[in-house]
Amino acid sequence: MTFQSEIVETDGIQLISLSGRLDSATSNVFESSLQKLFENQGSLVTMNFSGLDYISSAGLRVILMVAKRAKQAKGRLVLFGLQPHVKEVFEISGFLKILEVVNDQAEAQALIKA
Repeated sequence: MTFQSEIVETDGIQLISLSGRLDSATSNVFESSLQKLFENQGSLVTMNFSGLDYISSAGLRVILMVAKRAKQAKGRLVLFGLQPHVKEVFEISGFLKILEVVNDQAEAQALIKA
């Protein structure tokens, strides 16, 4: 299965929907597509992981890079919809302690607007 991402903006919040496998073969293209997300100070971004079947350490690196850019730009990044096996990777790597992760889109939007 290949990787796909889609970015849609609604009410000033960017929603990135992920599907497939985010690994070393696909992470560079994904990283390139995210370059402009936090060019503006205070950007708000949510990521929907409900369609993501697999994430490797290369994929985790991209997510961490985006989180760092969000912090530098005084923006916000909230992840949601992690499938159990993907969430386990985030937990093992310690990312659940340093990233904002919620269960669904409604929670993500409420948190990001708070």
